[in-house]
Amino acid sequence: MRPGKQAPTARLRRLAAELRRLRAESGQTRETIEEKTRINTATLYRIESARVRPQKRTLLALLDLYGVDDAAERERLVGLSRDSRQLDWLQHYGPNLPQTYQTYISFESEANRLQDFECSYVPGLLQTEAYTREVIHSLRPTEPVDGIEQRIKVLSRRQEALHSNVELSLWAIIDEAAIRRTVGGPHVMREQLEYLVEVAGAPSVTLQVLPYNAGAHPGMPGAFVLMEFPHDDPALVYTETTMGDLLLEGQADVERYRLIFQRLVAQSLSPADTAALIKKTAQVV
Repeated sequence: MRPGKQAPTARLRRLAAELRRLRAESGQTRETIEEKTRINTATLYRIESARVRPQKRTLLALLDLYGVDDAAERERLVGLSRDSRQLDWLQHYGPNLPQTYQTYISFESEANRLQDFECSYVPGLLQTEAYTREVIHSLRPTEPVDGIEQRIKVLSRRQEALHSNVELSLWAIIDEAAIRRTVGGPHVMREQLEYLVEVAGAPSVTLQVLPYNAGAHPGMPGAFVLMEFPHDDPALVYTETTMGDLLLEGQADVERYRLIFQRLVAQSLSPADTAALIKKTAQVV
């Protein structure tokens, strides 16, 4: 990620939507705004598409132009901009993390509900450190040791949110192949499976396994995470493809993946049967 550029956040998207609405209601175009404020059209486009956070003076100039005179409303929008900053701890790791991953983490940190389907391995938020290390080493065999350790620290910070944020819930569905595949040897895998059983008992976590005998299912194209946010911010889908990782914002895409997840829930084992299967698998690893 280039210096000075932050990963988008849900708050930044909300601010961008508010500014687009205010401009439309004022009857202004980006060109007329440039003439009146010297805020060039390219900068305004980046602000309105949540690609950059506006400087305070720029935001105030826009609010003046749009006729936003109410002091409480101005403070609300200024506060929204101030609170849209990228996570402080993420900035520390930023230069060594892919931009798409940083963007995902920023959104994940603001979500209040995650619906996660994984085909090949245990979801990141439910991984043990030893399992994570093996997965990273397998996916990135040329990654130096310090790079692997840094990624583990990032994941650990993400996992803290799941256990400390009472507003965040995770509903994870794992293909049976992920609990059958021995990652890192019997000891590492047994520890991971036992941890899955433990964490599945948390009130914020719902865990299901999609069994082999479910046959063909709508999740076969690949893993994805559906992220939902408070304050009526629009949901997002993060999906992994052979062409790279994607963040989908379109309502049609979000609804399609929401339906896919519902169908996967119906085809998967119940949480109780899932725990029983994982326990049984751990005993024979």
